[in-house]
Amino acid sequence: MVVYFKIYMEIIKNKEFGGERPLFESHDLRLENVVIRAGESAIKECSDIEAINCTFEGNYPFWHVHRFLIDRCYFDVGGRSALWYSDHLKMKDTVIDAPKMFREMSVLDLENVVINDADEVFWRCKDIKIKNLKLHGGTYPFMFSENIEVDGLESDSKYVFQYVKNVVIRNAKITTKDAFWEVENVTIYDSELNGEYLGWHSKNLKLVNCHITGEQPLCYADNLVLENCTFGPDCDRAFEYSTLNAQIKGGITNIKNPTSGLIVADEIGSVTIDKNIKAPADCKIELRNGGEINYERE
Repeated sequence: MVVYFKIYMEIIKNKEFGGERPLFESHDLRLENVVIRAGESAIKECSDIEAINCTFEGNYPFWHVHRFLIDRCYFDVGGRSALWYSDHLKMKDTVIDAPKMFREMSVLDLENVVINDADEVFWRCKDIKIKNLKLHGGTYPFMFSENIEVDGLESDSKYVFQYVKNVVIRNAKITTKDAFWEVENVTIYDSELNGEYLGWHSKNLKLVNCHITGEQPLCYADNLVLENCTFGPDCDRAFEYSTLNAQIKGGITNIKNPTSGLIVADEIGSVTIDKNIKAPADCKIELRNGGEINYERE
């Protein structure tokens, strides 16, 4: 994404602002080493804004802003809900300690950003490009967002990427539970996914060269694809009621009631098939080098 600014911009340096709407409806403005103190809506209904080495302490500073750059800035805890209803943002080398960032936004480009309270960040956003993002704490990052590209992500937030669509993730380490629920058209490459109940009720979820840990992964999934993925020993009751094509590298502890498709692994601890399996109940399960599979039929 490219953010275009006009050549001639008003420049404000080394100043402080506070209170209600101090820079309301500003346009073509560059802020350098500016501090936004306690107050609300400092930069609201604005366009073509650059903020360089600035600190934001007040609530809701960037609402209804079009075309803006945030570079080497800091959002204090008091700067909550700082970026809502805005578009065409480029953010880089920025640290955020405030919760509930990025809501109802479009065309976002983030690079080298750290969010230390990732509670409800990136809700209902679209057209997001991310490089090197760290998320810590909080719940439900990326809820209901779509058209997302991520290269480099570390996250220990809970319930990440629920109800998202059209997502590509590379080089991620995600430690969570209930991640990627109700997603559609999501592909994850070269990543580590740690946590219980991964990818339930997903549609067109594809994992390539990923390592997966946690109980009951990838159940109720429709058109699930795994290529060259590995599983930790705690991954039991995997693929229940899922349709899938899974090529597993190494072993998997337990598979339970897959609906249809193909599962191939080097080792399978056991397969549980019980009376509750759903039709067509014709999933093929194979060991890569042949051999007998231990079926536990109930």
